[in-house]
Amino acid sequence: MTRMVFLTPADGRDAFALAGVQQRVVDCAGVASVLHHLVADPETGVIVVDERLLPGLDEARLRALERSWRGVLLVLPAPALGAAAGPDYIRRLLRRVLGYQVRLER
Repeated sequence: MTRMVFLTPADGRDAFALAGVQQRVVDCAGVASVLHHLVADPETGVIVVDERLLPGLDEARLRALERSWRGVLLVLPAPALGAAAGPDYIRRLLRRVLGYQVRLER
């Protein structure tokens, strides 16, 4: 468990590789199989997934993986979020942290 791997979409190509970290460019359709392969590799200790790839992952499987895998699985926030995405983004983060849906009221 010595390797850190970043999974990013194509527009992040080589961003983390320039820092000397292993980076794999994947799309939403392929992120689940790449993640499964990385978790099975005993040399992988940290996996960082760009949040723009999350639509390609089943949330229940992602939570189960976070609980059962010995390594660390992190979700990297998207580089730019519009103001319109604010409340939805906050709800999604709270649901991940707390484990249930939170209703936000003004």
